[in-house]
Amino acid sequence: MRMNRWRQFACLCAMTGLVGGWTAIHAVAAEDSPPAAPAKEIPVSKAMREVLEKIDSAGAYAVPKVDLLEQDNYGSTTLELSPFRHVAPYKQHFLEQMEYTGPGRAIGEPEAVQTVKVGFIGPIESTVSVATGGASHEEPLGMMMLKGAQMAVEEANAQGGYLKRSVPFELVVKNDNGLWGASGNTIVDFVYKDEVWAILGTIDGANSHIAIRVALKAEIAMMNSGDTDPTFIETNIPWVFRNIGDDRQMGYLLVDYLYRSLDYQRVGIIRSSNRYGRFGVREVRDGSRRLGRPIPIEMAYDLGLEDFSLQLERLKQANVEAVVHWGNAREGALILNQMRAMGMEQPFFACDRCLADEFTELAGENAENVVCLSPWDPTRDDPRYQEFRKRFRKRFNLEPETYAAHGFDGMEMLLWSIQLAGLNRAKIRDVLAFRREPWPGVTGDIVWSAAHDDLGEVYLARREKGLWKYYSRADLAIPEGPAHPRNRAVQVQAEEQVSRASQ
Repeated sequence: MRMNRWRQFACLCAMTGLVGGWTAIHAVAAEDSPPAAPAKEIPVSKAMREVLEKIDSAGAYAVPKVDLLEQDNYGSTTLELSPFRHVAPYKQHFLEQMEYTGPGRAIGEPEAVQTVKVGFIGPIESTVSVATGGASHEEPLGMMMLKGAQMAVEEANAQGGYLKRSVPFELVVKNDNGLWGASGNTIVDFVYKDEVWAILGTIDGANSHIAIRVALKAEIAMMNSGDTDPTFIETNIPWVFRNIGDDRQMGYLLVDYLYRSLDYQRVGIIRSSNRYGRFGVREVRDGSRRLGRPIPIEMAYDLGLEDFSLQLERLKQANVEAVVHWGNAREGALILNQMRAMGMEQPFFACDRCLADEFTELAGENAENVVCLSPWDPTRDDPRYQEFRKRFRKRFNLEPETYAAHGFDGMEMLLWSIQLAGLNRAKIRDVLAFRREPWPGVTGDIVWSAAHDDLGEVYLARREKGLWKYYSRADLAIPEGPAHPRNRAVQVQAEEQVSRASQ
């Protein structure tokens, strides 16, 4: 019988002596007493110790017998915001964890290792491309994400680097130039030329999608800390992880706030014409319709536009009660200023990118009372985060923001998984995927969904007296019930139909 290429490769490795058994790392359970040399040991919980044993006992070709994560709904979607909620679906996706069933766990560590390389891809140089909708404005975000990743690597090296081999970690940095398909070539270079063990990146949604498809073929874990596109993890790729709250979660919070708390009837949208704007507003648009208050008008603009009078005049004519903007900080501030100059006093809501200093500097006094979404709360009194802020300011003379903090968390998670799994890409993926405890990140607890997406809490930030004040769903007392009686009748009907279908 003809063997597939992976079995041929595994057999060749076995014959040449490249395949070794799982070399257990020197680990100590978190609840155990401190070891004599803590700098040379990695704390590991009892649950993760059991996962490591199951991975080891699976051998070269068997799949580790680890219970897969299963959830009742996708992305914490309430019944009212679920599509086609009036009927019981034949099948629901993204509720059961994906697994890797290949033979990659049979590959042993290389003998000669000078450094343990980890890849970083992000927009760190100015580019112009179709993928980014013209001139890219993501470089400041990419540079901050890179600084967070750099600091995580530097701190890991200060503590001994890759402890099993006593060699340092090395960050291999590449620019996401925004050209369609270029990110795929970068992943190929990472894997086959640079020989990295895991990858962090990127921010642009289109380029991230291409990158992870190549990561699937190359079989390497890829952590994303900057792309909030909800569809990023809807690709059924078991090698993909994201440690930042996405636009789906933030969109749900905004929809509930607009209709259940503020009781608006007509909300207009103005967004960038690139993928970020187009995909970012989908849950706001769909959620509004499902709550019985469809968006009356949605206007798009090209990146780099200076005059938004056409879009704003259309919004004004539509008699909207509030305006939602989805795009970069610069355009958001220009739109807000032009709204106020035209006499449009509607409340202004925006995506998380408008939390940047650029927005408040350009908007000036107009920024007061603006509400933005946020995947985290940087003002919380968390000792771990406050210590991170001090170290980051000392290292870069800058205040860490969303992309720096999430880049730091994402890189720390990758380095942790490499320490536990060893230099084996499949096992690195397993350690990340089978972690069940929340990751205590500087951005807050990171909790995996079945699709390896972060289900941690998201927030609304309101500009009050020159400062951003962050509010959780509980802080805002956002009702969890229906937006109005008509919708309640639909919900009751849906619940009855689903109940009958399950009997």
